[in-house]
Amino acid sequence: MATMHMRSWQEAYRGVMPDRVLDDPGLIEARERFWTTALVDERHRAKRIAVAERDGAVIGVAMAGPPENPESGWSQQLYVLYVLAAEHGTGVGVALLDAVVNPHETVVLWVADPHPRAQAFYRKHGFLPDGTSQVEGGVREIRMMRVTPDPTD
Repeated sequence: MATMHMRSWQEAYRGVMPDRVLDDPGLIEARERFWTTALVDERHRAKRIAVAERDGAVIGVAMAGPPENPESGWSQQLYVLYVLAAEHGTGVGVALLDAVVNPHETVVLWVADPHPRAQAFYRKHGFLPDGTSQVEGGVREIRMMRVTPDPTD
């Protein structure tokens, strides 16, 4: 999972994220710690994690769960959704999104800006920018939200 996560970052963020971050020899160990914590730490118990494989190799990962700020106004946050570039357009990203996000709840995510391919993917699946942005690790990100329609409307 960590190796695939690192490779997808290198594929997706080259030119968006500083090369020193993407080429840092410690990046794989940092991703290993991230996934170990996500999988075994009690604080992450409510999060859903999905892995996509092809021929025994991890080709995509996703993680969603309750927002870090419970007063946020949404019920879920998509924290991770990465698919190797060779698998773009195969349906792997959609399957991972569907595996970790409940379609009947309001969901938010942060996505790099600019990152036209990822933003288009999320727009196609009902996410819209809500006007909020931040800079995280030297990368500008915008927040996108998918609001579930009220069934009584």
